[in-house]
Amino acid sequence: MRLAIDHQTRYRFSEPQGRLVQTLRLTPGDTHDQTVVDWRIDVDCDVRLRESVDGFGNRVTMLFAEGPLDGIDITVAGQVLTTESNGVVRGSAEPLPPEIFLRTTPRSMACAALIDFVRDGLGAGGSDLDRLHRWNLALGQRFPDVPDRPDTGVTAAEAMAGGKPDSRDLAHMFLAGARAADFPARYVSGYRQCPAGSCAPHGWGEAWVDRLGWVGFDPSAGISPDANYVRVAVGLDAAGAAPVAGIRQGAGAEVMTVEVQVERMAGDA
Repeated sequence: MRLAIDHQTRYRFSEPQGRLVQTLRLTPGDTHDQTVVDWRIDVDCDVRLRESVDGFGNRVTMLFAEGPLDGIDITVAGQVLTTESNGVVRGSAEPLPPEIFLRTTPRSMACAALIDFVRDGLGAGGSDLDRLHRWNLALGQRFPDVPDRPDTGVTAAEAMAGGKPDSRDLAHMFLAGARAADFPARYVSGYRQCPAGSCAPHGWGEAWVDRLGWVGFDPSAGISPDANYVRVAVGLDAAGAAPVAGIRQGAGAEVMTVEVQVERMAGDA
């Protein structure tokens, strides 16, 4: 499948900023089932961009902008070829052993209610892969039709207690439950093709299965990611895989808006 992605992030500041430093995890990498055909990052002002690879194997672009700045627009456009892999990740950059992803974070820590839920969700029978699929499906059934929303910093425990999670929160719940059951698990940020074309940056989970490797699970859809998904970055939680993060030098408030279009193109591979 050939997917065309347009992703625009806009910052507007109530007072001019003296300097911006942004970490952009906006560039997907090639795997056996994902090939980047064309990709570019454009910024509407004079900036310095420096590309590197972080400790998780993510492609990172550091952005440095000198002020005064009333705002900044960061635009990503590209095309990616994807094939069906049943959620199995093959050929990705993996600088770290899977055991690193048994580590929890405040946002992905399991509370007592979540541990009780995962115990029932995983069940006792079947293979590790079967159990993880059951856990993924149990989350999706308990919290159906969750939206994609901007990150509010909610933890898995808070989302569980609040009862109105978004897709990012559900991914954190998946990680918390999987790690509590001794499965290495990590957060994935990327894109998902939506029927309407217009959507938001999407998040899901991956868990390590012996003799199979990393396998993706999207509890917001109750499935493993298919050819409609584009992987971009991984981390211990959403903050570690955030598409855009950084600091600014200046007073006042900021407003961020995000627009994403993911469309299937003619001439699929």
